[in-house]
Amino acid sequence: MRQLEHFPNLLTMFFTRVREKGDAPFLWHYGEDGWEAQTWREIAEQVSALADALEKLGLQRGDRVVLVSENRPEFCIADLAIMAAGCVSVPTYTTNTERDHAHILEDSRAKAVIVSNQKLAKTVTSAALLATHCKTIIGIEPMRIGQGGDIQFHDWTALIEAETPDVDARAERCDFAREDTACIIYTSGTGGAPRGVMQHHGAILHNCEGCVAVISEDFGWKDEVFLSFLPLSHAYEHSGGQFFPIGLGGQIYYSRGLEKLAADILETKPTIMVVVPRLFEVLRQRLLKTIEKQGKFPNFMLQRALDIGEKDYAGSVPFKDRPMDVLLDVILRPKIRKRFGGRLKAMVSGGAPLNPEIGIFFHSLGLTLLQGYGQTESGPVISCNRPKTGLKMDTVGPPLINTEVKIAEDGEILVKGELVMQGYWRNDEETARVLKDGWLHTGDIGYIDEAGRIAITDRKKDLIVNDKGDNVAPQRVEGMLTLEPEILQAMVVGDKRPHLVGLIVPDPEWMREWAAATGVPNDEAELRGNPDFQKAVSAAVDRVNKGLATVEKVRRVILADEAFTVENDQMTPSMKIRRHVLRDAYGERLNALYRH
Repeated sequence: MRQLEHFPNLLTMFFTRVREKGDAPFLWHYGEDGWEAQTWREIAEQVSALADALEKLGLQRGDRVVLVSENRPEFCIADLAIMAAGCVSVPTYTTNTERDHAHILEDSRAKAVIVSNQKLAKTVTSAALLATHCKTIIGIEPMRIGQGGDIQFHDWTALIEAETPDVDARAERCDFAREDTACIIYTSGTGGAPRGVMQHHGAILHNCEGCVAVISEDFGWKDEVFLSFLPLSHAYEHSGGQFFPIGLGGQIYYSRGLEKLAADILETKPTIMVVVPRLFEVLRQRLLKTIEKQGKFPNFMLQRALDIGEKDYAGSVPFKDRPMDVLLDVILRPKIRKRFGGRLKAMVSGGAPLNPEIGIFFHSLGLTLLQGYGQTESGPVISCNRPKTGLKMDTVGPPLINTEVKIAEDGEILVKGELVMQGYWRNDEETARVLKDGWLHTGDIGYIDEAGRIAITDRKKDLIVNDKGDNVAPQRVEGMLTLEPEILQAMVVGDKRPHLVGLIVPDPEWMREWAAATGVPNDEAELRGNPDFQKAVSAAVDRVNKGLATVEKVRRVILADEAFTVENDQMTPSMKIRRHVLRDAYGERLNALYRH
């Protein structure tokens, strides 16, 4: 069993892997001729050259540098170069508005921005003109941006080509301590303005060490391949999809996006994927629809797989089902695994709660799905489900190594260890609220089971307390609703009310099928106003209610005007619904449900 060395900082970990891997492929992107790789040595030379260039531009240790880029090799190069120069990286979402960028630039007091393309650069430049500290913008792609104020624009390629990198010398200069700040990651803000979380080198290294232990002990560590899909500006992907692979000496492929994700998985054959629950829900629906169209026998085999999978998850497969289980291992499960590249060790879900039924579904089809738990303030991973301790899908597994977890008197989960952030950037009041005596107050409610696994019941601030004082976890109810083929997204409310009501986004594909079957024109606005269509959605809600406790039942629903998206500000970039935004938009209509 291999363990990750105890590195003093993230750059030492990176340069150690460079010496070990040399000309082996490291970062892959999809180019004109298909997938193209850059080696560890090539990436190290670019990191060293860019770090030299940043220093020549006048950036000093501790200066903040904002990084605005989609997932691509240059993101990793820039992130490492910023840190190698002694600066603090500030990864930022490409979906941010000008106002968002202006807030982060001003709040972080960044001295420079690295931005990937012309479209993003226009927004960032406008934001930079509003900020008072940022005077340097570096464009990764060639771009033409009108000069403004005293901002200086620089070309990425020209900066790197002007340097003669000395990788060994740069590695020697990376004498940072684990306590030094590596990056400031702004939370995506489900309830207000984003706060800057200061993550030190040790916090991310602690995460890497813990995750490597999971892979090494439960699956075996060997030639790992990652497909990077989630935004690298999110702490989950930043640590789990970038620094974790670096620690493993693995390869990283950068996905072309959701539309190409299925093809990317087939072509790159990842061994580990870091994803969010919403993606699993989409993949589950696609698999169900694909098999449904294949006829009676495939559907029969799928149903048998799900039945046997539930029994296996519960404890063991009965003797009478074992011949069919063997047959499924020959006929069905290999085909499913092949759709995921054929060598996937585990898919790790994080960023939001995973409905246990989704986990059991993939388990039944022969795919290992692990649920992790954490938050930006903890590096971000706190715990992860492990086959070794038993995959219980309604838990998030035991804490990572060297991580303390306890439950406060009010049920809140508290965390202690090197993974805990240094605090919120320039926000002592909020820091004092969540960090007390070294314990991170997560804001999550839960308990620790007899096997030492953490179970989350809900966000402390999201708990619904009805007019009788009963507590209801909205995420559980919403997760059950979105399992129905008719429902794409859902939000329930009911604080200080007699029961729950809900906001529903119908599934677009189901809408088209319903319209075709009933002869109603496939017009979204017309469908939403159709009484029969509304009854069909309500029928799906009624099916869910049968499996819910009385206090959890959703009595009435309305249909949303549009899907919840990052673009309309109703979801965070990590795919969590922004409850306060939805309540502002639909509050009156939801309240009206209680008057009828």
